[in-house]
Amino acid sequence: MRRSSAVLAGLLLAGACALPASAADGDGDQGFAFKDPRISESSGLAASRLHPGVYWTHNDSGHGPYIYAVDSRTGRTVARVTLRGIGAPRDVEAISIGPHNEIYLGDIGDNLGGTWPYVWIYRLPEPKQLRDQTVTATQYVVKYANGPRDAESLMVHPKTGRVYIIDKKENGGHLYEGPATLSPSGTNVFRPVAPVDLWATDAAFSPDGRQLVVRGYFGGIRYDWNGGRIKREGRLDVPLQGQGEGVTYSADGTKLLYSSEGAGSEVVAKDAPGGGSAKSPSTAGSPAHKGGGGGVGAGSLKVGAVVVVVGIAALLALSRRRRRG
Repeated sequence: MRRSSAVLAGLLLAGACALPASAADGDGDQGFAFKDPRISESSGLAASRLHPGVYWTHNDSGHGPYIYAVDSRTGRTVARVTLRGIGAPRDVEAISIGPHNEIYLGDIGDNLGGTWPYVWIYRLPEPKQLRDQTVTATQYVVKYANGPRDAESLMVHPKTGRVYIIDKKENGGHLYEGPATLSPSGTNVFRPVAPVDLWATDAAFSPDGRQLVVRGYFGGIRYDWNGGRIKREGRLDVPLQGQGEGVTYSADGTKLLYSSEGAGSEVVAKDAPGGGSAKSPSTAGSPAHKGGGGGVGAGSLKVGAVVVVVGIAALLALSRRRRRG
């Protein structure tokens, strides 16, 4: 019986060490590479709040009205969504998710240096089921108060739902604020509200809406949102990428993920500034998310360890009782 107890204890320990990879890797927000050859010019990135570990992306100009849901655990596409009810996209450069799980797509690029008299924003509900499908989108016409310009950064505030754009200028651009509510029938005028000291290729709000991060090809800046009166707080540790044009917070706010154009390109994860303090309400205060890591996997490992200890103690006690008998 002593030998059997030892064997069973060993099996319990082996079982704890053999927890599934997903349990040890949190929500899969540790970086990945796009496996889908159709994603050849990823120009924007947004973390799904409806589907943990899933990221939405899209291609640059000339690739049709499509967005892709990618599982960060594998890098594989789990859904391609076709937008219906809009015109032909011209130069899609950004994607963001606002309140109520609505996806916003920014057809705001202008490779001719700011010659288009207007650009577009598309809004659609995030699908509840991840499969290839067609979804009706709402199209909004956008103009800038001070004339046409090129832009690649569109952000939707996670609390107010207000849409913002940052134009792309080598010597620094401006943060533009849209109307409180976008109009699908009229022209939506975006007005400059603050300078941005970067040649911006993408930007994102933290899940709690308190931080704004802006990336470029060679660096990035973190701002305190401060109700829209942004205050610069420091630089970002942006990875060197071939043509870096995407950034997003992970859904729990502990990571920043950076994407780049190119077939099979990598999405690089970095710890969010401040140790991941900008969390969404669903994860804030959860012990499993303290310290900017661990997540569900850390909790599973702790529970597994407790189970192993209790199991071994019970087996040893049973062995002693039988020897005494």
